[in-house]
Formats: sequence, C-alpha cells, structure tokens
Amino acid sequence: MVAESLAASGPLARRGVRRVRSERALIRGALAGSEADLEELFRRYWPRSYRAAYLIVHDHAAAEDIAQEAFMRAVGHLDQFDRGRRFGPWLGAIVANRAIDWVRAQAARHEASGVPPETGDPQEQLPGRYSQEVVAALASLSPEHRAVVVLRYVLEYTPGEIAVALDLPRGTVNSQLRRGLDALESRLREVDGP
Repeated sequence: MVAESLAASGPLARRGVRRVRSERALIRGALAGSEADLEELFRRYWPRSYRAAYLIVHDHAAAEDIAQEAFMRAVGHLDQFDRGRRFGPWLGAIVANRAIDWVRAQAARHEASGVPPETGDPQEQLPGRYSQEVVAALASLSPEHRAVVVLRYVLEYTPGEIAVALDLPRGTVNSQLRRGLDALESRLREVDGP
C-alpha cells in the first residue's frame, strides 16, 4: 500500500507517465468498486476474448455478444474468482464454454428447421492475423476441438490451464488438441492441393 502511494506520487506520476497495474491489483480494485479497474480489465481482455469467440462461432455479432456476456459473467462472479489463478484463462473458459453452447444451439436450431446455417461473408475482415483458409479450416472442426485449439494456440493457455478451464482431464485436452490439429492440417492440405 505504501509502495503504491509512493509510486503514484513519484516523479513518473508527476510527469504524466501511467503506471501499469498488475492483474491482481485490478481485480482488488474491481472488487472494491473501481470502475477504472473494471474498464482496464475489459480493455486488456476484450480483444482476446472476442477473437477466441469469433474463431469458435464464426459470427461477428455472436462473438461480440459472447465476449461481452462472458466478461459480465466474470465480473458478476469476481468475488468467487480464485486469486491464485490468472484471470485470462478463467475468462477464456467462460468465453469458450459460451461459444460452444452457441454453436450447439445453432446446429440444433438448423437441424430442427432443415435450413442450412448461413455462412459469413468470406470477404469479411478476420480478427487478428489469421488467413481465410485457417478460419475456414477451424470452422470445419467440432466446437470442442475448435475451443481447445483456440484456447491453446490463439490465447496461448497451457494444456493444464485448458483442462482446469473446461473441467476436462488433461489427457482429454491433449487428445482433443492432437485430433483438432490433425483435422486442421488435413483441411489445409485440401485447400493447398496435393
């Protein structure tokens, strides 16, 4: 507390240099009701949450809704958050689970109606650094495989963090990662040709 006070009034603060607060400090502040700390958590985690949701659902509007709902759910349950863990994987798990549920609901809705799901415009701007081929190949995976691949290689969570986040055994995560990557490789070879 004293160190924070000193840093806040020190030479960098007087020059207008903004000090980057730790994730734990932001969570403490958010729990104490600081809107600025909530906004900073949102600013830090929104792009990754949106990108993960989009790469699972392949629908921009749904991805925005999912990422926003996930953040609101995380904030609503922040008092239950295990502060010994990182916030990002916890939020990522909420995003992934909501995205998987959305994909399943869409599939069930389309199956019941007999109308094939609409696909997004291939010329739509893709989030991040992913080519249309990679995004299309991801779309061909099951929601579960898509989620573990996105959590591992987009959000860069460890298999252990993914296992905890999705409440799966670590071996299942490794198996889903392997199957998902094999399927992605197969799809990308089809696009590239022999």
